[in-house]
Amino acid sequence: MENFTFWNPTKLIFGKGQLEQIKSEIPQYGKKVLLVYGGGSIKRSGLYEKVTTLLTEIGVELFELSGVEPNPRITTARKGVEICKREGIDFLLAVGGGSVIDCTKLIAAGAKYDGDAWDLVVRKANVREALPFGTVLTLAATGSEMNAGSVITNWETNEKYGWGSAVTYPKFSILDPVNTYTVPKNQTIYGIVDMMSHVLEHYFHREEDTDFQDRMCESLLITVMENAPKLLNDLENYQLRATILYSGTMALNGILNKGYSGDWATHNLEHAVSAVYDIPHGGGLAILMPNWMKHSQSAKPERLKKLAVRVFGVETGGKSTEEIGLEGIQRLREFWNSIEAPSRLADYDIDDSKLELMADRAMVNGEFGNFKKLNRDDVLAIYRASL
Repeated sequence: MENFTFWNPTKLIFGKGQLEQIKSEIPQYGKKVLLVYGGGSIKRSGLYEKVTTLLTEIGVELFELSGVEPNPRITTARKGVEICKREGIDFLLAVGGGSVIDCTKLIAAGAKYDGDAWDLVVRKANVREALPFGTVLTLAATGSEMNAGSVITNWETNEKYGWGSAVTYPKFSILDPVNTYTVPKNQTIYGIVDMMSHVLEHYFHREEDTDFQDRMCESLLITVMENAPKLLNDLENYQLRATILYSGTMALNGILNKGYSGDWATHNLEHAVSAVYDIPHGGGLAILMPNWMKHSQSAKPERLKKLAVRVFGVETGGKSTEEIGLEGIQRLREFWNSIEAPSRLADYDIDDSKLELMADRAMVNGEFGNFKKLNRDDVLAIYRASL
């Protein structure tokens, strides 16, 4: 196990009726608030009215940025940065899912930077400070509500990259499972795949002596797999929504992966696909991850065996380590199929015509992956296997 320091300053406020907490949290930071949200679902659900009423009650001067995309665009973040600089915004409140929160993080950092916010995403400039911001989460998926990471798309150049900084943690995040009741079934499925993929990215590492971390990852995966099918048949079940919501936060808030570095190649592969085709992130991960697992099994086959046995209950008798691992991968694919996640790029009408472009985007920083280093040939092989 590697040395580590753990620090997560986000205040997590979880449970029914916790929205009122914004009345005590926001006044600590100022009076001018930029409300950031997506395509209007929070207005249809009534959440927008509740939030704005509470903000009015504490006397803030309210500004708004709507229309944040599912794969948030740099163009939208630039609009938010311009509002912050022009109006002297003190605090940002992201109301939505991971995409809204990711966009808000870049707005918060860009508002304190003299150049173009895209510079921060591509690491042309370092993030040194950011406006404070909080979140009201409406979708269980990315974990962005309790981490410092963000993913932003530049649609004009077909680029999509992850970035982050120690100053882009939310000050607080309010997680009321009731606010996820209106998330449709397909988005719920994508969120389930996303959080499971985060855990799997952690799990595939090369460190030894991580028994406790492994067990935490395994238990989270099992918990999600036990509860997800029930939730998909009962989308307004509070206890099921709460379990999945908290699981998504725990999957990527830094607690699971202390003492080692996970792989993260599959996320890089997916970012390249959705930069070109704008598909749902969770859908892309469902397609790519099992194929990455097959391609990378040889790096440490006993790791795949452990996952297969402990999480998927694969019997070991008379089978090689590699055979056990492959059966575990197949069990993962079968579970994702059972909850109606996509399994082929063809499900999104993606063919082989832009494989080279996707590979270009994936390889922009050279070879990648901590469990198994992928080169361009590896990338193309995984994409082809996913068609």
